[in-house]
Amino acid sequence: MRKRQPAAGARNERRETPAPKRRRTRGGGSRISAWLQEHPRAALNSLGRLWRHRLASAMTVAVIAIALALPGALWMLLANVQRATGGWDSGARISAYLDPSLDADAANAVADRIAARDDVHVVKRISAHQALAEFRDLSGFDKALDALDRNPLPAVVVVEPAGLGERTPADLRRLGESLQQIDGVDRAQVDLQWVQRLYALLDLVERVISLLGVLLAAGVLLIVGNTIRLDILNRREEIEVTKLIGASDAFIRRPFLYGGLWYGLLGAVTAWVLLGTSRALLAGPAARLAAAYGSQFRLQGLGGAQVMLLLVVGAGLGLIGSWLAVGRHLRRIEPG
Repeated sequence: MRKRQPAAGARNERRETPAPKRRRTRGGGSRISAWLQEHPRAALNSLGRLWRHRLASAMTVAVIAIALALPGALWMLLANVQRATGGWDSGARISAYLDPSLDADAANAVADRIAARDDVHVVKRISAHQALAEFRDLSGFDKALDALDRNPLPAVVVVEPAGLGERTPADLRRLGESLQQIDGVDRAQVDLQWVQRLYALLDLVERVISLLGVLLAAGVLLIVGNTIRLDILNRREEIEVTKLIGASDAFIRRPFLYGGLWYGLLGAVTAWVLLGTSRALLAGPAARLAAAYGSQFRLQGLGGAQVMLLLVVGAGLGLIGSWLAVGRHLRRIEPG
């Protein structure tokens, strides 16, 4: 008997085996295209939903804006205070007491050696004779000083750090130890009182702002999360019907995530407007107060980097808050 030949359709099917791979490629591209189309659509739909409920949305955005504006205002206040008190640390001085046994020429040579350093700026030179005359005027012990056979007071060189960024207590202490190693310097006394007070105050304010920022960030998460939770409960029947027709959790979750993102971003923009308005209202009185003290100080607002950080933080907090709320409550809603 003659062997049965395979049908033409079977031969064609064997020859066309690579076709499913091409169909998968086209399917993957279509899925990516659909995914790229769904995100802008979900973003616009969630923004439209905020607009349709604009009164409730405006109240939520206003609360978020106040929560973001409070740490921003404190940070702006701290930055302006640091600029206004930039000369406070001028009291950070080091008094280098020279060896009392040095004569005037040797003392001047040591003072010149100190002044030649790049890390210091000489504020004042006080010779032994000037120190004795000043002490005589201030103490009133003229007769006692006349009874001395020699001047007991040394020459003094008062210096300041040359760099503005080298006025911390640790830097000043290291600089004082370095000056004390110079031949002819008997003792270097670091005047840290003003510096310690200033840096302690600034450190306290920075910690308070950081703590307040963390607390208010948690408040923004709770505000957005509660708003999205209420939105999920109000749309429960819609979510159940959507799941019945086969929608995935990602498809249902997407508009809620964009809703939280819009809440945070709009709150950050509103906070930026509030901060800019506050700076404009206070700029005139601050300039007049500075002029009364002979200063050219001008109140500064947020810079470009700070504004971008505010927007990113607001949008990020809104997205995180909505993601937490959706992940918790969406799993509880099932058809039937």
